[in-house]
Amino acid sequence: MEDDTVETVSFTVNGLPQRVEAYSSTPLLWVLRDHLEMTGTKYGCGIAQCGACTVHVNGEAVRSCQLPLSGLAGADVTTIEGLASHGGATLQRLWAEMNVPQCGYCQAGMLMAAADLLKKTPKPSDPEIDAVMTNICRCGTYPRIRAAIKRAAGVAA
Repeated sequence: MEDDTVETVSFTVNGLPQRVEAYSSTPLLWVLRDHLEMTGTKYGCGIAQCGACTVHVNGEAVRSCQLPLSGLAGADVTTIEGLASHGGATLQRLWAEMNVPQCGYCQAGMLMAAADLLKKTPKPSDPEIDAVMTNICRCGTYPRIRAAIKRAAGVAA
C-alpha cells in the first residue's frame, strides 16, 4: 500500500451519518468492523465469492470485502444491524422461527441477500432464488433458506 492515501469519507450507515478516516483502499467490511465497531457483517473469503460480508449500498446488495472506502462518499449503507428498520424485520423473524441458521456465520450475509431479492422480486420462484442467493453456507441450510424466503414472500403479499 505504498501509494495508498489516507482520506476522510462521509456516508450513512443504518440511517446515521458517519465520517471515517482511513486508507482509501480499505474495504467497507473493515471500515464497518474496525472503524465503526459494527461486527454483524462477517469476513468469509475476502474475494467477494462467499457472501458472508453482504450489505446494501444505495439499496443494492454488495459484497463489502471488495468495495473500497474511496467509493463510499455520500453512500447509504445498510448492514445486518439496520436491516429490521429497513424492511427486513419479517424476514429476520422467519429466519429465527424456521431455525434457518445452523452455525450462523453466513446468515447475516444471507439475510441481506434475501432482503435484496425480495425487494426486487416480491414472489420469487425457486430458479430466481437460486440465481440470486449465491452466498455460501458451509452447513448446507439452503432448503431452510429457500423456505424462509418463500414464506416471507407470502407474508409480504
